[in-house]
Amino acid sequence: MSSDILPHSMQTDEHAAHFRHSYTQDKRALVTRLRRIEGQVRGIQRLVEEEAYCLDVLQQVEALTAAADGVALLLIEDHIDGCLTHAIETGQGRKYVDEVMTVVRRAMGRKAPRTRAASD
Repeated sequence: MSSDILPHSMQTDEHAAHFRHSYTQDKRALVTRLRRIEGQVRGIQRLVEEEAYCLDVLQQVEALTAAADGVALLLIEDHIDGCLTHAIETGQGRKYVDEVMTVVRRAMGRKAPRTRAASD
């Protein structure tokens, strides 16, 4: 079962086994984008092997980063629209909000969460 390889925070409860991760609605688009990224990586590797001009390689790395960011944005949109909404509806919202914010902070290069006011 795939839940054996997932971190505990990403595993679904037995009673929620019917729940599908929201990105599955965009699976075809995600796989297409990932295949394109895979091709970009091979192209960058080829540029390095052929000792291409540094800035040409860097320009391709920038395009690769933009493509990866596009995948990440689609995944986070799907997660918020589906998984997070489902968690809130089932009373598990706080831990999922905390989890998504941890991932977003890490992606943005920030480690610590903001300090919450007593009324939060």
